[in-house]
Amino acid sequence: MRLLPGTFVASATLAALAIAPSGCLNAILTDGQISATRKAAVAVNTIADYELQRSATEAGIAQFEGMHLLRPGNEDALFLLTQAWGGYAYAFPQDEYEEALDANQDELATYQKKRARLAYDRAVFFGLELLSHRADGFEAARRNADTLQPWLNDHFTTPDDAANLFWTSYAWLSRVDLYKDDTAMVADLFVGVAMMERSVALDPTLEHWSGTIVLGAYHARPAGEIDESKKLFELALAKTARKNLQVQLNYATSYACIKGDRGLYESLLHEVLAATDPDPEQRLVNMLAKRRARRALGRQHMLDCGFDLSHPLAAPPAAPPTPAPSPTHS
Repeated sequence: MRLLPGTFVASATLAALAIAPSGCLNAILTDGQISATRKAAVAVNTIADYELQRSATEAGIAQFEGMHLLRPGNEDALFLLTQAWGGYAYAFPQDEYEEALDANQDELATYQKKRARLAYDRAVFFGLELLSHRADGFEAARRNADTLQPWLNDHFTTPDDAANLFWTSYAWLSRVDLYKDDTAMVADLFVGVAMMERSVALDPTLEHWSGTIVLGAYHARPAGEIDESKKLFELALAKTARKNLQVQLNYATSYACIKGDRGLYESLLHEVLAATDPDPEQRLVNMLAKRRARRALGRQHMLDCGFDLSHPLAAPPAAPPTPAPSPTHS
């Protein structure tokens, strides 16, 4: 099961703005600055520089940890920490873990996998704390799907709840995906799935239909609901007008891989690589999709999907037409 980021690193990148130059950190000022930072965070998603995003995100997370210490009950700070830690884990240590695996650098891969796990753990910790501001009783509710679903339906009913559930679920599911060999963790997969399903029910458009993409990847797992996976990915392609390249990436690496459809697999990944700038507002996540698409077209990844590589790869398709970038985001 492959997962994806949405607009996530931006929040941490702007975190430093929350520190008042004068050092005056009274509660009203601090809360106002955190709120403003959350609203402004999406601006950084127009930047596709991987190294810049990594250094800025690492610095920003440290700043937000400090802000949370000062204002532990601030829900915007909890949200930003959940979003930033989860997004950071996928974009950087997990990406570098996957690169190390491809290069057969086992020691480095183990190190980066551990770093990604710690970041996802942190995201889940803050996410559950954020959800507790809406409702108590998570530990009792998570006993099984029959107790969890009514708890979610009864207590989480607003668009803000959709975002909180999405990012908590995203970190939860990503952590399971990273540690597929941990039976105890896999046994709790249903918790993240239920949260994501509730988030999508409340607001399917969130993060450019990212919840639908995640569920599409989930249903494409071995022994999963493969027809439902295809349906969700086709819906996401239509709703995003193919501008969110995470749709094509996950459609290929989950559904097409499990289905054994090499033609679809290659076509979708080549489409990701051929795209220029389909949406200036999604440059960051689209850059990350390109990094993974290149690796997914490697020989070992293709063999892992069970594809017959005895004949040459298909020629990549022509790049689909995309609208010109807005001058304000260039």
